[in-house]
Amino acid sequence: QVRLVESGGGLVQAGGSLRLSCAYSGNIARIITLGWWLQAPGKRELVATINSVGATNYGDSVKGRFTISRDNAKNTVYLQMNSLKPEDTNIYYCNYVRIGGLGPWGQGTQVTVSS
Repeated sequence: QVRLVESGGGLVQAGGSLRLSCAYSGNIARIITLGWWLQAPGKRELVATINSVGATNYGDSVKGRFTISRDNAKNTVYLQMNSLKPEDTNIYYCNYVRIGGLGPWGQGTQVTVSS
């Protein structure tokens, strides 16, 4: 079992920045990739992922504005969100990819960007 604890969401004005954190613990040997997703109509949409060697992948809407990173010593993955737009308003979910697919979804953290 892998436990994820998300934090860092909040309210920010357009053009501002936020940093989300996701602390992971438990059976972390099962983790292949860590990442962030958001809630889109009918599905969860990729924001960014990072694997064990630091290779990253981003959704088209956040490229150049968001940066994902991980601190293996602290077992934490971060999402630095810059140049935020009102359309970035959403619940952001931290999750992991293991053999067999994605882990269970948590409650996420709310990000609200005001215009």
